[in-house]
Amino acid sequence: MPRLQVAGATSVITGAASGMGAEVARQLAARGARIALVDRNADGLAGVAASLAGSAHTTHVVDLTDDAAVAALAEEIALAHPHVQTLITCAGSSMLGDIDQLTMEEMRWLMDVNLWGTVNITQALLPALRRSPAAHITHLVSIYGLAAPAGRIPYAMSKYAVRGFTEALRHELEGSSVSVGAIYPAGVKTGIILHGRYAAAIDPAVAQRAAQAQAAMYHTEPVDAAAKIVEAIVRRRARTMVGREAGLVDVLTRLTPTHYWAAMRRPLRDAIDTTSPIG
Repeated sequence: MPRLQVAGATSVITGAASGMGAEVARQLAARGARIALVDRNADGLAGVAASLAGSAHTTHVVDLTDDAAVAALAEEIALAHPHVQTLITCAGSSMLGDIDQLTMEEMRWLMDVNLWGTVNITQALLPALRRSPAAHITHLVSIYGLAAPAGRIPYAMSKYAVRGFTEALRHELEGSSVSVGAIYPAGVKTGIILHGRYAAAIDPAVAQRAAQAQAAMYHTEPVDAAAKIVEAIVRRRARTMVGREAGLVDVLTRLTPTHYWAAMRRPLRDAIDTTSPIG
């Protein structure tokens, strides 16, 4: 499969106002790509846009769970960017809480954001991507799309679903000009866990303790993770692990698909504890 020549072509990036989306945007722009930055955070988008090398970048404030808004976004991007080459879906959130603490509304909200937002923008932009002689779709999944920990039911559900969507879409588009890849990050120092949501039934101090315990396990700098993601995009890879834990968990779940939790339970003990009181 030929490598992508990103210079002069457009990359559409969701969740681009911060974190991995922002860093991937900077690195692609440094290679000469034009960037369509997508997020709900207008101020964050403006700040990232100002940091990008080159010109002809655009910002688009949209809620990816709004079908009509996403359809309008696809038209807006097509008008501003005649050569859409890549879509990178970095938008997402997290949710802390066990099954007894979570409500159906909370779980549905996360599924809407992480899964349906990804499906929505992908379906809307697929016609533009198909017009490119060579195009690539990249979905950021998660280490929790490989292994499902206790205390993260809605997040794991959404990420396993994104993984399934990505793999099925890759098979559907086989033989076309559009390739599809999944990224499995682990331990990247972004703010997703600290700024994510938690079940309303949890004491906020307890939720913060769990979030901080999870964040303390992160080792990979966003700039290093983004470099690996950008290389995977250019090479149009189908599956990429980011962070040392991702590779270990990938092997672990292959070796023992029904008993991997025995090895993960202790390291994640404090990060999944949303019931023990403070003090």
